[in-house]
Amino acid sequence: MGKILKGNFLSKGKKKGAASAKQSPGTVYQLHVLLLYCEPLIWRRILVPANMKLSGLHSVLQVCMGWSDSHLHQFRVGNAIYGPEDLNDDWSPVNSLDEHRFALANLEDDMRYRFVYDYDFGDGWQHEIRIEKVFLPDEKPLKYPVLLAGERACPPEDIGGPPGYENFLAAMSDPKSEDYEDMRKWYGSDSFDPDAFELVEINKILKKIK
Repeated sequence: MGKILKGNFLSKGKKKGAASAKQSPGTVYQLHVLLLYCEPLIWRRILVPANMKLSGLHSVLQVCMGWSDSHLHQFRVGNAIYGPEDLNDDWSPVNSLDEHRFALANLEDDMRYRFVYDYDFGDGWQHEIRIEKVFLPDEKPLKYPVLLAGERACPPEDIGGPPGYENFLAAMSDPKSEDYEDMRKWYGSDSFDPDAFELVEINKILKKIK
């Protein structure tokens, strides 16, 4: 895959003399993204360039997970919160930093163990992101993000977070359930496949993200 600069970020301490993404142009991060509080697990493994801004990572996560980017979001990295400029309004409980100004490599130390991507503050979807590997590609630099693997479909938007999604799956899997008809009408379909995952189609979309 390429020259590894660092191994698993879950291990404590930096290796003496290990190269830093901030010092190596073309460095790539391998990220593991887990949607918290959902069973069975919904996860993605993604390659992104270290010089990608957090705003770009937001776009990548939306595509890879299957969200529609119709709600507010934020990143919690270390002790700071990063988000879009319009997140800082009179209704916001926090004062966030502009995600367009910060590249992943600039935040490497704070991201070292894990960081969190929040999407839809009402439903409260939380994505735990861990850096699995840091490396330099063997050949050409990474020109666009790549989805390596993943499992299971993204929940529908506005379903009510993990508890709502659990109720939705139970109702849609049982036509005799008293909630089946209401859920079917709300969702607009007679069926929902929680195991659906389109790796090839997602990567086609990712090629448009520079």
